[in-house]
Amino acid sequence: MSAISHDALRQLFLDARTHKAWQDKPVSDETLHQLYDLMKWGPTSANTSPARMVFIKSKEAKERLKPALSEGNIEKTMSAPVTVILAWSNEFYEHMAKLAPHNPDTRNWFAGKEKAIFNTAFRNSSLQGAYMIIAARALGLDCGPMSGFSEKKLNEEFFPDGKWQANFLCNIGYGDVSGLQPRAPRLDFDEACRVL
Repeated sequence: MSAISHDALRQLFLDARTHKAWQDKPVSDETLHQLYDLMKWGPTSANTSPARMVFIKSKEAKERLKPALSEGNIEKTMSAPVTVILAWSNEFYEHMAKLAPHNPDTRNWFAGKEKAIFNTAFRNSSLQGAYMIIAARALGLDCGPMSGFSEKKLNEEFFPDGKWQANFLCNIGYGDVSGLQPRAPRLDFDEACRVL
């Protein structure tokens, strides 16, 4: 395997930004299918794949989401072409026969074990959320991931049976660069890393 081009690195990381303002340009359902079909290949522990996504596009669905949003997230979310609820399933292990056919005992690692379910589902759905952002950028989309919502209100509205739980939200579309602020710095290698 060889390194990807510098242009690809720029699109995925170096020039990519967190967007808060959006062009009035829709994101097709076909593009959302492409996004999922890319991000699903990112690795998760034991191939558990616990992430679940709700793509909110319609005005009616946005209005259902609005009461759960923090004040500072309302405008950018309501104007985004798509808002993704990146959630996790607390019954992900029910799919292990399909996802890990080489290990028929995988389901038993989790069934009835609340701590193992939460730790695996939350950690790995967070990983899958990062893959989703990279997949979106690879497809030419911009992203605005965020917290800033009432988990309780969101879960009650969209997941009342309790089988899925919200992790974070991510607005997706074609960003309006006029809404960007100067890029914030990041930590240097020596501030964030150790090589032992």
